[in-house]
Amino acid sequence: MTGSVHNARFLHTTSILTDGKVLVTGGRGFIGIMNSTELYDPLTETWTIIDSMKIARELHTASILTNGKLLITGGRNYDDDLKSTELYYPL
Repeated sequence: MTGSVHNARFLHTTSILTDGKVLVTGGRGFIGIMNSTELYDPLTETWTIIDSMKIARELHTASILTNGKLLITGGRNYDDDLKSTELYYPL
């Protein structure tokens, strides 16, 4: 992999999608807990910022479903442990 993500982050998830692209979701960065997502395309070796998650999360899980959507579950948002989930479709 080459290139740099647009936003430095840690405590995020990284998922390899069915088309071979790599999705990075949430985590913590310079501005705090993030809801932003970035997509890496290994064919073009580029990172693209795509639609954000609904809720900022760190320490969450991301499971790829058979329909290509991700089930984003739990994690932490500032002072709260999250019980919520969201379906995220990376376009």
